[in-house]
Amino acid sequence: MKYTGLHQQIQRNNTNSFLLLIAFPVLLLAMFYIIIYFIARDNASEYPDENFPISSDHNTMFLSVAPFILIGVGIWFLIAWAGHAAFIRLATGAKPLERKENKRIYNLVENLCISKGMKMPKINLIEDDSLNAFASGIDEKSYTITLSRGIINRLNDEELEGVIAHELSHIRNRDVRVLIISIIFVGIFAFLAEMAFRSLRFAGGGKKEKGGGAIILIAIVVTAVAYLISMLLRFGISRKREYLADAGAADMTKKPYALANALRKIAGDPYIEAVENRDVAQLFIDNPTPSTHKSASWDNLFATHPPIQKRIELLEQFA
Repeated sequence: MKYTGLHQQIQRNNTNSFLLLIAFPVLLLAMFYIIIYFIARDNASEYPDENFPISSDHNTMFLSVAPFILIGVGIWFLIAWAGHAAFIRLATGAKPLERKENKRIYNLVENLCISKGMKMPKINLIEDDSLNAFASGIDEKSYTITLSRGIINRLNDEELEGVIAHELSHIRNRDVRVLIISIIFVGIFAFLAEMAFRSLRFAGGGKKEKGGGAIILIAIVVTAVAYLISMLLRFGISRKREYLADAGAADMTKKPYALANALRKIAGDPYIEAVENRDVAQLFIDNPTPSTHKSASWDNLFATHPPIQKRIELLEQFA
């Protein structure tokens, strides 16, 4: 894969960030518009002789609730944006790695940052014997590289340098910012879909009003479709960024074979047991769930990472 250059990648990811900030709220509004349309139609059919100036007019009803939807989304986004670092630490069990604990890691990170004129990110550690790593953060104050104990102990210096360069490339390309935005918005759709399913269970336990069950079923279908679309938007961006970060690491270290060797070892044991949240798992250099190692399957449609064997083959072409 041809390395496209830092400035072009940053520009593309800035554009992706902007498009995501537009696409997800538009999708959310479209979802509510469809639900409100069916609610208004149900009210109109239930009381044909009555005049309902708001509920029977879905456009008026939608315009009346749209500002509250946007305000709610804005509050959710700001809270998640401000607290994402704490959430990731809680989800992974990561803790700061002090220089005195591992000078080797600090030396590798510092040397790579100096070579590219980057400010050194924070370094965190996950106490797990499996092999994985990820970058996170939205600005220079919050940029962080997190490594598992296993990847530190089981990779040699060249291989570990390749992994760190891969994560630094995510930071340089501002991939991490795009991912944080997508994770926040997909989380909103996941929450709404869960609420719709809970409403169905709650309604099933009592006496349903006429048309109420149908509206809940429609809401479930609409939120499920919106959630699926939001995941596909996220996955399309996630896969491509891994190839670009691999290419960036090869360009940074001039040792593509080292990252290829590291990926082979990572593929053998990438499962971090403490990480059960799939949104956080997509940040890792290899996300083993769902199956990304099958060349053609339904699971591949929902894979956040390209097949690791393909990434290794592309890196070997640099050598």
